[in-house]
Amino acid sequence: MNVEQIYTGCLSQGAYYIESEGEVAIIDPLRETKPYLERIARDKANIKYIFETHFHADFVSGHVSLSKQTGAPIVFGPLANPAFDAIIAKDGQEFKVGKVSITALHTPGHTMESTTYLLKDENGKDYAIFSGDTLFLGDVGRPDLAQKGNEITMEDLAGILFDSLRNKIMPLADDVIVYPAHGAGSACGKHMMKETVDTLGNQKASNYALRADMTKGEFVAEVTEGLAPPPVYFPLNVKMNREGYDDINDVIERGTRKMTAEEFEVAANTTSAIILDVRHQIDFMKEHVPNSIFIGLDGGFAPWVGALIADVEQPIIIIAPEGREEEAVTRLSRVGFDKTLGYLDGGIEAWKRAGKETSNMTSVSAKVLKSKLRENAPVFDVRNDGEYENAHIPTAKHTPLDTINDHLKKYPKEEPFYIHCAGGYRSVIAASILKSRGIHNVIDVAGGFKAIKEEGIEVVS
Repeated sequence: MNVEQIYTGCLSQGAYYIESEGEVAIIDPLRETKPYLERIARDKANIKYIFETHFHADFVSGHVSLSKQTGAPIVFGPLANPAFDAIIAKDGQEFKVGKVSITALHTPGHTMESTTYLLKDENGKDYAIFSGDTLFLGDVGRPDLAQKGNEITMEDLAGILFDSLRNKIMPLADDVIVYPAHGAGSACGKHMMKETVDTLGNQKASNYALRADMTKGEFVAEVTEGLAPPPVYFPLNVKMNREGYDDINDVIERGTRKMTAEEFEVAANTTSAIILDVRHQIDFMKEHVPNSIFIGLDGGFAPWVGALIADVEQPIIIIAPEGREEEAVTRLSRVGFDKTLGYLDGGIEAWKRAGKETSNMTSVSAKVLKSKLRENAPVFDVRNDGEYENAHIPTAKHTPLDTINDHLKKYPKEEPFYIHCAGGYRSVIAASILKSRGIHNVIDVAGGFKAIKEEGIEVVS
């Protein structure tokens, strides 16, 4: 038996490859199926089943394409209602894969179809659980994504999740390995550990939600406390995962169409496409196409696209580092953004050679900010709530990046103001959005809060 976690840091997402005697099960695959197809070819194996723990909200899974390409059936747990052919497993139903078996344990609560898959070795011993968004390391799945008005509330779902954990997962042996669908950085939970694999025994001892003496009321209160609003794109991804989607090869072919500077400009002016610049923030600050939005590939790219662009039907045209155009289109498609129309061939240099106008962004050091603060210069902090509450500049106004469009009226219209995040990635995203909204008097603080602390600027908590 071979069990492999295939972890994607950008999405904080774990997919799983389980092989025994030439038969393979894939759990929660990414949308791009090529790695799985290459792997089974190398292993001289065949995919027997594609298991989905639930209808994912934060990414588009590869189950539909992988099933079409291999003929392997898709397996969901009870209560799932996909718009395509799939096996809807019964609670406790067993699936043989070579000499091992995988049992579906219905564990509703995060969503009503959520299912944990229990892997047993060739001797029938419980070996591992693939817990999806039911159980994370250090946390459990948020119970607010599948609520339906007064019909079922997040408190109802949290109570159902409590029962699932106590009745289906916690009775398993302490040496059972836990393989979750997500790790730290995902918006699907609150307190996830940076580790991506653990034992159930360690989780029983350390995970706040698995306390042995915890009442259902305490669980509901703690699990529902402090939940940030889910990103707007989440229900759109659920819809795609339930109803199906375009083949990723078609998406990539459309999205990697080369555009001259003239074609790129026409597309920007006639299609309502967003100009998305995915280069490094330093390159973007130096020069960029006017009205473009920066979200760099080398940061939390896909989740920030989902949170800030939100509408998966939004047309996008790309400015990318040379050779990374397909990567950008692929990573956009992971979160359902399939309407990429093409990219600027030759990048910003081709734009300049065509005589087109460029823009830039002003940045100053923390040392300069320190002097400006003595003059009561306005400063805005775009980090998240927890970061801000932990420590911030006393006079800083808090305008979190994920809700920046709700704070536009707070920014001065003419007076220069300063903006920072933790290290410089998110503040440039924020500044690019502000500039695209006509707010050009924004100044980025290089190095972010790290540099601010190192400069000795006063902070409070």
